[in-house]
Amino acid sequence: MAQEKEDFLGRWSRLKQKQREEQALPEQPALPEKPASQEKAADQPPELPPIDKLTPDADFSLFMNPKVHDALRRAALKKLFADPHFNIPDPFEAYSGDWTGGEPISQEMLATLNQARTLLFSEKEKREEEEKEKLSEIEPKKDEPGRQDT
Repeated sequence: MAQEKEDFLGRWSRLKQKQREEQALPEQPALPEKPASQEKAADQPPELPPIDKLTPDADFSLFMNPKVHDALRRAALKKLFADPHFNIPDPFEAYSGDWTGGEPISQEMLATLNQARTLLFSEKEKREEEEKEKLSEIEPKKDEPGRQDT
């Protein structure tokens, strides 16, 4: 009486598999075998120009072939990146400059910074600073001309 309903994911999976089978590419015919001389040539890296003759305008893509040894590839890239075009940092790049130089902040200025008080000074220095602040609050204020006492 009641037909079994197929759940959503099962139906979706079945239809997806059916669609893939319909779209499958027909099998390609087998390629003819290469002669042995061509197989040996395919195993060897391509003919490369000498590294000392390379210029920045030379074709470095030959050195990127996976059959080229890593040491030879690195030597070619080192030759390429030794060119001043790649060797000079960009002056407009924010992090390319050395910003570690300059004068350090003096101790007097450091003492006025609120962050330095809490992070850089020891407990003893903090207590001394607090005592100086309390003493300055306790000292009577001098009369200021043109001001009435309240």
